[in-house]
Parts: sequence; structure tokens; C-alpha cells
Amino acid sequence: MNKDALMKEAVNIMEKAYVPYSEFPVGAALLTKSGKVYTGCNIENAAYPVSCCAERVAIFKAISDGEYHFTKLAVAADTKRPVPPCGSCRQVMSEFFDADTEIHLTNLSNDIKSISMEALLPFSFNQEDLNETR
Repeated sequence: MNKDALMKEAVNIMEKAYVPYSEFPVGAALLTKSGKVYTGCNIENAAYPVSCCAERVAIFKAISDGEYHFTKLAVAADTKRPVPPCGSCRQVMSEFFDADTEIHLTNLSNDIKSISMEALLPFSFNQEDLNETR
């Protein structure tokens, strides 16, 4: 699947976002190495810290289905610039994405920023850091 088709999936899933508090829908579409696409939208809760972002919903759906290898992620929102993932999402992404995994960020004006996982979160805390302390 090409970048444009994946970004369209991210924009389409925004409609299913549950955002009664922020009114800020976000959609994500994740392409696995096996070719399957997992989508996610943000899901809010009145207790804000237990809300879940679109990127993590898509990743967790894929993981719960047994998919652990990813090639591309597209994220879309109605923002002035291509929407950047939050810090929590970046950390989760770094757990499952290779350093060169393609991440395509967009908005409803079709502005696009494409970036690698390594560029999005350089020098990330990872499993190797945990193993060194044991």
C-alpha cells in the first residue's frame, strides 16, 4: 500500500473518534509487514489520563492480533501543520518500530511530513536499557 492510500485510511477513521471533551479527532493507519492495515482513532475519557491516542489504538489492535512487524504508519488530524504524535505514542512506537519505519503525518489540507522512527524519537529508552540494569 502506498503512502497516499495509507493516509486516506487515517483520515477516514477520524470519523469514528470518541472526542467529546477535546473535540480533536485523530486517525491512524498502520501497515504491517504482512500487508494488513490496522486503523485506530483516539478515544477519550472524562478522566483524561486514561484516554488513548489513535496511534496506540492501531498499534495495540495489531499486537492483539499477533502482528509485531510494521512498515508504515500514517497519522491525520485537522491541524495547521501535519499532526505530530505525542510523547507517549512515540515511546510505544519506538518499542515496535524499526529505526527506519516510515511515519507519514498529515492534516486535512494534505500537508505531509514523512519521517523515520529514529528521527521522530532519537536516543529513545528501549529494551536494551532495561537489560543493562539487570
